[in-house]
Amino acid sequence: MQNETWDSDFTLIGFSYLQNQRFILFLIFFLLYLLTVLGNTITILIIVLDLNLHTPMYLFIGQLSFLDICNTCVTIPKMLINVITKERSISYTSCVTQLYMFTSLSSTECALLAVMAYDRYLAICNPLHYMEIMSSWVCMALAFAPWLTGFLQSSVHTVFTFQLSFCNPKIVDGFFCEVPSLLKLSCSATYFNEIMLFCIGTLFSLSPFLWTFVSYTLILVTILQLPSSESKGKAFSTCGSHLGVVSLFYGAAMIVYFRPTSSYSLHMSRLMSVFYTLLTPLLNPVIYSLKNNEIKGAMQKIFNIKKLNKKEIKS
Repeated sequence: MQNETWDSDFTLIGFSYLQNQRFILFLIFFLLYLLTVLGNTITILIIVLDLNLHTPMYLFIGQLSFLDICNTCVTIPKMLINVITKERSISYTSCVTQLYMFTSLSSTECALLAVMAYDRYLAICNPLHYMEIMSSWVCMALAFAPWLTGFLQSSVHTVFTFQLSFCNPKIVDGFFCEVPSLLKLSCSATYFNEIMLFCIGTLFSLSPFLWTFVSYTLILVTILQLPSSESKGKAFSTCGSHLGVVSLFYGAAMIVYFRPTSSYSLHMSRLMSVFYTLLTPLLNPVIYSLKNNEIKGAMQKIFNIKKLNKKEIKS
């Protein structure tokens, strides 16, 4: 095996083993991709158009939808091209960019979910001081912080990953460039990178998870102490959709990244990666639409306005 030059291409294996079903796969993935972008775009538009939703919680929900759109656009278009054609190469520059953006956006989403859990904690456990604590400046700082930490974390991973030498043939076992897959291709010693991956991952991924877990533990304790079943149900409804999104995000991530090595074949591993990168962003707006009465009410109001305008035009 020989070292490659810095500007040589990588090869993405993707779903090459399903070449005979490539047209069916392309249609399925393309439809899911369109629904993901459309669903999250509608969520953002509803939040922008309805003034009643201009609150910290919905600012964070709008950010989450924007993150899901961006994250999907980083990985899925290239995967669709690879599925429908036999061209599976990705340039060195494109691989660097894809790894940087995917890691940045995923880390940002992880931190944003922790911020949203803190927001729900304040709203349920300290409602009388919620507006005082969640001032406009605090809200903007909490909205900006996940992006800062996500892109800083990704910068470290990207710089140190692409300082390594990679061996021929540079075949990535997956349908997009990510740190663990590229470390397997290195001709250099990766011990430092693996330690750094673990340490930074623990700091920027496990910490938000623990923060989210503690927040919802305190929320649950507070809800159980409420006197009436009606007040308990109302409190659950304010955080049920976010709890569903958190469970989906961390559940999918754990299945993809923390399963035993022998649990799945390589083919199943790629399918689970699709679930994490495509189906999770697709289901997020569905969860908010079904579980959140305010978003459902805003959708109904916008629909009625359009309906009224049509009647006026006819008359």
